[in-house]
Amino acid sequence: MSLVLPSELVVDRFLPTVRAMLAMRLADRGLTQREIAAELGVTQAAVSKYVSGESGGDDRFRDDPETVATVERIADGLASGEMDGYDALADLLSLVHSLEDRGPICELHEEEMPELRGLGCDLCVRGLDPDLRAERDVLTNVRAAARTLASTPGMADVVPNVGTNVGMALPDASDETDVAAVPGRIYAMGGRIEIPANPEFGASKHVATAILAARATDPDVQGAVNVATDDALLDAARERGIDPLEFDADYEDRATHLSDRFGERGSVPQVAYHRGAFGIEPATYVFGATATDAAERVAALLEASTSSR
Repeated sequence: MSLVLPSELVVDRFLPTVRAMLAMRLADRGLTQREIAAELGVTQAAVSKYVSGESGGDDRFRDDPETVATVERIADGLASGEMDGYDALADLLSLVHSLEDRGPICELHEEEMPELRGLGCDLCVRGLDPDLRAERDVLTNVRAAARTLASTPGMADVVPNVGTNVGMALPDASDETDVAAVPGRIYAMGGRIEIPANPEFGASKHVATAILAARATDPDVQGAVNVATDDALLDAARERGIDPLEFDADYEDRATHLSDRFGERGSVPQVAYHRGAFGIEPATYVFGATATDAAERVAALLEASTSSR
């Protein structure tokens, strides 16, 4: 893991860009390079590079409306004498805090530390959030589950035409935004499993619906994988002592229908499936305590079904 502090990005990427922006705007307002150097606390040679456009910088800050507005305000204030260094510093610090809250600094931080992607990280703004660890654990589990599916022999044969997915809910999940899955679904291409992106919360309505319905009966069920309905896989489940539950495909309210069916059984089946309907591809859900549990169950069933074919 590459450990990068947001403050490093402020020093290395934000500050040089904003200094260059300020230097150019102060020059436009008639200040000499010596005066600009004194205002910014840099050398006159540095100001010369800033004004000539040779300083580099990051376009994300140059194009950010809030950054542009702040720089214009500071340039006006310094040029007119209505603002001193303390005032300028206060404005810049306020801007940094804002840009760390889902802004360009946050975006850069996720690029430098991919482990943060999909976490909805508020560490810079609100400090250590106990809920963040739970979110991170769920995302890590879904990533591991996706890797398990990608390495499972025969998985490509049971990926539906619309793709498959693997998901896991937070312990206190109440809606689909509390369920992490792979954005864009998982696809089979050329006999291989393609995982298009890292998991995110709210990425799959269908898997989330199944998981939330299962949790209504058994809160310990937090993970699920959807695959194509395959008789060999269903037979393998029965041979392993699993009693697959069949449900109807064409209910408008899938969540309520699944919840009712699970409630009728009195438990959440490890495998639930339907045979499809007009415009609806046959699908099977494999459940587990976690996403990894569900993926490993799929792998075991595929191995058993392959040996019996």
